[in-house]
Amino acid sequence: MTKPIIEIENLSKCYRIGVSREPYLSLRDEIVKTTRQVSSAFSGLLSGQQHMSRKEADFWALKDVCFSVQEGEAVGIIGRNGAGKSTLLKILSQITPPTSGKITMRGRVASLLEVGTGFHPELTGRENIFLNGTILGMTRREVKRKFDEIVAFSEVEKFIDTPVKRYSSGMYVRLAFAVAAHLEPEILVVDEVLAVGDAQFQKKCLGKMGEVAKGGRTVLFVSHNMAAIQALCTKCVTLETGKVIADSDVLSAIRMYMNRNVDLTQNNDTALKKNTHIAKMIMTNNNGEYADSVQAGDSACFNVMCHIEDINARYSVAIDVYNGTGNRVFYCNSEVVTGTLFNISSSKSIFKCNIPRMPLMPGVYYVHVSLSQDNNRVDFITNALMFDVIEGDFWKSGRFVSGVNPPIFLVDHGWSVVNQ
Repeated sequence: MTKPIIEIENLSKCYRIGVSREPYLSLRDEIVKTTRQVSSAFSGLLSGQQHMSRKEADFWALKDVCFSVQEGEAVGIIGRNGAGKSTLLKILSQITPPTSGKITMRGRVASLLEVGTGFHPELTGRENIFLNGTILGMTRREVKRKFDEIVAFSEVEKFIDTPVKRYSSGMYVRLAFAVAAHLEPEILVVDEVLAVGDAQFQKKCLGKMGEVAKGGRTVLFVSHNMAAIQALCTKCVTLETGKVIADSDVLSAIRMYMNRNVDLTQNNDTALKKNTHIAKMIMTNNNGEYADSVQAGDSACFNVMCHIEDINARYSVAIDVYNGTGNRVFYCNSEVVTGTLFNISSSKSIFKCNIPRMPLMPGVYYVHVSLSQDNNRVDFITNALMFDVIEGDFWKSGRFVSGVNPPIFLVDHGWSVVNQ
């Protein structure tokens, strides 16, 4: 059996937090400290610096992480904020060393962890393309062969001879991704940095990563976009407080993650900064009971539970529903429907969006939700809810839609004939 291209064994990373580090001492200070062998406090006085008390605490960003990746696999890495995803990728990219454990990488790695990773700001886009190629161990001829393709994909032709320090964040990430994806590394590591680009470019990047994986290369992809994970990845690793809690097929891992993250404030930076935020979202069926699935044609209700600070303001909620391939299939906005904003009378309010007849084909869907106050968005959460649509008799005709090219939507309609 072929050995995995990535093997991770008992990988751990520990950071010291709440530590007041001793100040750097000159050679003279070190000599005084050593020869006199006095207390650290007195040594600090001799050097003209005060030593603060040390209160040490260990924070394990990763703890005994184990999994392997086969060549050609596209692996999603998911988890709430602080789960250890970015730390893992930084270790794999050799940006930071592990505290303990072993990593075996059998191939060249290209990483895109943050805007401009690996770029020299004073060099032009053209020069950085060749620099990155050299870092990956490629010859100038190899880079030159891919050069036009990289520039075309990045859409920065007009600025290719401009120093990248003058690029916008969007230009930076377009060129950085194009370089990482086209210079043929055996392993491509991509963090949520793609969120910097516009929606069209994100879709373009996902398509390219799919091509990379199908071409036999390996992709590690960290994202909070579950639809993107589902569309791209062949398996998924879920992290929680630095530990692996799932290493399985994509949908099983996503379901576990979503079921463990019902409280949206735990994975929502906005909620930590503002008192007005989205706290929870659930779907209920036509009996008003909690449900994680609905039959096509049956009714459903999306319940958005919010904590409101200013009850004198007016509010609206909008939801976007995406399918498993990352396409937005429908959009609901309370202001559009009601023609006005809601007045509320309680700091804990539930906005309800009723869908009389679920018009979607069987599949897995994801809901993004936003809360606005006086027409200004105050909170937005991606993947607030995951639900399944299962096969149903939408038209009450006893027939179900099937075929090799099924539609996305089911719509009510009627037929008649006019004979002339």
